[in-house]
Amino acid sequence: MLIRRAFLRWLVAATVVLPIWLAVGWAVFGGGGWGTLGLIITVPVAFVALGIIALLVWARPTVRAERAASWTDVAVVGLWHASIIGLGFYGDASGFLGVAAILLAIGAFWAAIWQLVSDGARRMQATMEEFERVATAQSRPTPDVRGEMPARRPPFGDDDGEVIVVREVRD
Repeated sequence: MLIRRAFLRWLVAATVVLPIWLAVGWAVFGGGGWGTLGLIITVPVAFVALGIIALLVWARPTVRAERAASWTDVAVVGLWHASIIGLGFYGDASGFLGVAAILLAIGAFWAAIWQLVSDGARRMQATMEEFERVATAQSRPTPDVRGEMPARRPPFGDDDGEVIVVREVRD
């Protein structure tokens, strides 16, 4: 639980830290002018993608209730973050890590959507079961103090007071 809670906090920080790491890594380990143009495009895209995934994870009711990400989030999003960190070193494997980061971003997005929808469906199912349980409990007559079921009354009885009946007359 501690790892999952720490990872949930890291998701928010990673939205800012990882794009900055890409820029700092380029300054320290990178080079070339054309790569700078790619960096100008990559950093905002990474910021938006990291933010969207973090919001999708935080949107789940179970995440907010437990204050912890799921193990699926830790695995998929953690691999994605690791590929972005590795990409920031701009070494020989940066092409592979760039492709891996893109594929893992797509996977993290769909994993977050899938978990959000399935969590919502589970909570809706539980809500509907509770609603039906309460509705059936209210529709059944309850026994009185002696354990006897009350007699069903007609819609209008003698003790209801005055009843006015309006009849429509057609010509």
